[in-house]
Amino acid sequence: MTRGRSPGFAGGPVARYLLLGATVFLMLVGLVMIFSAASVSDFVHYGNSYHHLLRQMMWIVVGSVVMVVLSRFDYRRLKNLAMMGWWVALGLLLTVQLMGIVRGGARRWIPLGPLGQFQPSEYAKLACVLLVAALVTDWWRGRLTEKQMLGRVAVFVGVAAVFVLLQKDLGTTAAILLSVVIVLFLGGIRLRWMGVSALVLGVVAAAAILAEPFRLGRLTAFLHPFEYAQGKGYQSVQALLAFGTGGVDGVGLGLSRQKFFYLPEAHTDFILAIVGEEAGLIGTLAICCAFIAFAYAGFRIALGTRDTFGRLLAAGLTAMISTQAVMNMAAVTGLLPVTGKPLPFVSFGGSSMVFTMACVGLVLSVSRYGAASPRAVQPQPQDKESSGAFLDERRRDSRTHLSRSGGSRGAAKRRA
Repeated sequence: MTRGRSPGFAGGPVARYLLLGATVFLMLVGLVMIFSAASVSDFVHYGNSYHHLLRQMMWIVVGSVVMVVLSRFDYRRLKNLAMMGWWVALGLLLTVQLMGIVRGGARRWIPLGPLGQFQPSEYAKLACVLLVAALVTDWWRGRLTEKQMLGRVAVFVGVAAVFVLLQKDLGTTAAILLSVVIVLFLGGIRLRWMGVSALVLGVVAAAAILAEPFRLGRLTAFLHPFEYAQGKGYQSVQALLAFGTGGVDGVGLGLSRQKFFYLPEAHTDFILAIVGEEAGLIGTLAICCAFIAFAYAGFRIALGTRDTFGRLLAAGLTAMISTQAVMNMAAVTGLLPVTGKPLPFVSFGGSSMVFTMACVGLVLSVSRYGAASPRAVQPQPQDKESSGAFLDERRRDSRTHLSRSGGSRGAAKRRA
């Protein structure tokens, strides 16, 4: 590359614009479906059919500003700020416990007056991914041993997860832990540690379900929804009826019956059911394809990034958003128990929209600045960056893994 020429975008311009296109498409679909799903209840409760639509448009404007600012901010500066970001997230989670408002039996929100409520657990997801990406990067550069890195990950992520779990938000807790596990896997930790992580996740999930009767009720309703159609399984049954009514091409935009107070909070967690009823299988598959395109573009950007922190950051944020989308769609279609997580970009929600768009802005920042040469990224002699993909880097630097774990068998034989 000649001096003065731009190195282009990490992953190529197609990945960058595909990510933006999928994001814009999902937000526009969300606006249309929020208006369709909430207009009737808004007119009854607020005397204004546009109440939730206008609020979502406001949050999209705020999120767009955040996204543009972060897309032009050099993500490499965030590595040294990751720990501070985690402490801010912890302070916000503590604030929820002290002065948070309760809705639906859960204390998850900080009141913001006329602007609505702020949900700190959304920010905690972003902070945890940033911190873990920074810790794994320090491990690759030899500043931490594998055990030191994993110990710090367990402490910092565990503390944040416990506070989110205290808010009776198992869905967000699962999203945080799954995102962290994906970052660790892409960072190259050994499979035995992945097995330990999976075991810990399973134990935490089982304990959390057994500790709260309402979670156990959701699990029972998931296994036998029609037996609890007037109780815990009500939302799941109504969602399945919506999909069945929609068929292949739907009943038509704005003609949903479930939004007439049959499906509670249809504009939030279960908005995909309204899409399935009004736009049918075609509309539902269009949303699925948009998320697949989003995930492909995000991971393509990550694979094209030439420094470890940017690679892990882009992959972790993409995985976090995509995992939440899968969790929501699986819950609405009856493939998983109801988790209470919104569908990214589509469901109504200010905190979710702003922080999800912030994540997109950071991925775009990686796309913009991640194509620089490793020397330009971190001019340190011990840097082990490469321009290859995750597996190529792990394979090329396998001897580094072995030395961190006590040396290879061959080295042991030579010493003998």
